[in-house]
Amino acid sequence: MAKQNDDTVVGLLLRQHTEIRNLFSKVEKSNGKAREEAFGQLRHLLAVHETAEEEIVHPFARRTIGNGERIIDARLKEEKSAKEILQELEKSGTESPEFDRLFERLHKAVEAHSEQEERLEFPEIAEKASAQQLKGMQAAVKAAEAVAPTHPHPGTESATKNIALGPMAAVMDRTRDAIRKAMG
Repeated sequence: MAKQNDDTVVGLLLRQHTEIRNLFSKVEKSNGKAREEAFGQLRHLLAVHETAEEEIVHPFARRTIGNGERIIDARLKEEKSAKEILQELEKSGTESPEFDRLFERLHKAVEAHSEQEERLEFPEIAEKASAQQLKGMQAAVKAAEAVAPTHPHPGTESATKNIALGPMAAVMDRTRDAIRKAMG
């Protein structure tokens, strides 16, 4: 398995998984404005991370790794479920009485999903992809994240749907984020 500090797509994704785990912990340990800010960072990272995986990483894995169809279909199902919970959390807000219960569900779902990727998908990608492919996918993931929607959009868990619907969703999300930031 690639190390977290390697300069490939697998290393990038593993570093992001670590950052996601750290943000979950930060949200759980904070309250008030600090919790709201940490949750916003987590929501943003989850949204762009999953979009990039759906556009770049999963299609490669589907074509290349053993049992790719089955493995990726299961990951996409997990991603859709997590996006639905994340969307509920976003609507309810960090001060809602439902937040802790929903957040715990999201944390468990995302952790299980990450563990499956790290166990079934990433090692196979690291083994089957050439060094050039691993670096190219890293660059593509970074580019996809730069223009990805910043909020969850359940139902777009495929490269085709992300590419078709993602740019409009990204513009709307980023406009909404800018307005919210300007409003304080």
